[in-house]
Amino acid sequence: MEKRSGLTPGRIALLVVLALIVIAAFFVEDWHQLWTIVSTPDNVPIVALIPLVIFFTWIGLRQAKANDELVEQLEGDPQLAKTSHRKALPWRPGWARELHVWPYLVRVEFLAAVIVTVILFVWSITLNAPLEEPANPNLTMNPSKAPWYFLGLQEMLVYFDPWIAGVVMPSLIMIGLMVFPYVDSNPLGNGYYTIKQRRFALGMFGIGWLTWILLIIIGTFIRGPGWVWFWPGQRWDHNVVVNDRNVDLHDWFAQKLGLSFLSANPFKFIFGMVVVGLFFLACGIFLHWLMNRNEFERKILARTSLLQYLTFQFFAITVLFALPAKLILRLAMNIKYVWVTPWFNI
Repeated sequence: MEKRSGLTPGRIALLVVLALIVIAAFFVEDWHQLWTIVSTPDNVPIVALIPLVIFFTWIGLRQAKANDELVEQLEGDPQLAKTSHRKALPWRPGWARELHVWPYLVRVEFLAAVIVTVILFVWSITLNAPLEEPANPNLTMNPSKAPWYFLGLQEMLVYFDPWIAGVVMPSLIMIGLMVFPYVDSNPLGNGYYTIKQRRFALGMFGIGWLTWILLIIIGTFIRGPGWVWFWPGQRWDHNVVVNDRNVDLHDWFAQKLGLSFLSANPFKFIFGMVVVGLFFLACGIFLHWLMNRNEFERKILARTSLLQYLTFQFFAITVLFALPAKLILRLAMNIKYVWVTPWFNI
C-alpha cells in the first residue's frame, strides 16, 4: 500500500502563508499604527471575517474534492453505482433513518442563537460603537472611511468616475448575480459541492469574489491619510505628498510613442473605442477557449443558447475582467481613463 505524503497542497499553502506573515513582520515600521488599524471597532468585523472566510472556503473545497472522488469512483464501477449511496458521507448502519425537527433541529438552532447572542453581548460591552459627534465641516476626519462593507465601493472611486463606481458597476454586479442562474446550462452541481463539474463557474465566481474582498482589504488596511497608499505596518504621514501624475491612456501612448495626434479629438475617442473593443474581443475569445477546453465543457456549451452565451459574456467581461484590469492599470501605470468621450469616461 502506497504511503501518502504528509505535505498536501493545503498544508503547503498554509506554510507559505505563515512564512509570508513572518517575513512581513520584519518590515513593520510602526506596530502601534498597525494595532490601531486592526483594533478599530469598524475594522474588527473584517479582521474576524478573513480567517472565517478562509476556513469555510477550505471546508467547501474539501467537501467538493470528496464528492468528486466519489463521482469518479462510481463512474469507474457501474455495479457499485447501482448499490452505493451517492453521498460522500452516506447513512450508516446504527444511525436513525429519520430525525424529527423537534427536538433535534430546533435544539441546534436554539443553541446557535444563544451562542451568537452571547458573542454580540460580549462584543457590545468590550468595544465601543463607532459613533461620533455630529458632522463638523471644520473638522474632517483624515482618512474618512465608510464602514468596512462599503469600503469596496469607496475604493472603486479611485479607479472610476463616481457615477460608474457608485451606480453602474454595483448595478451590473447585482444584475449579473441575478442573471447567472438563468444563463447557466449546467444541470450538475446543484445541491452539493463539486469542483470538476463546476470548474468554470467556480473559477469565474472566484475571480469576482476575490476582487471584491481585495478592494475591501485595500480600503481597510492600506488606504491612509488623503487616501494615500500605505503598506500595512508603514507609518502614516499626514503630510506626505504623492508625486504620481495620472494620465489618460491615449496621452500615455502619445508621450511614449510620440503620437501627439492621439491627444486631440476625434482620435482619442476612436483610440479609446478601439482599445475597449479589442479588450472585449480578447476576453471573449479567452472565455470561449475556457468553455472548450475539454469534452465536458463542450457539452455544456452545446446546451447553451446564443442569448445565454452573449449575456454571460457581457457580464463576465464587464465585471470579472474589466474591473481588475482597470485596477491594475491605475496602480501600476497611473492610467486614469482608458476611453475619453464627451459624454462619459471609462
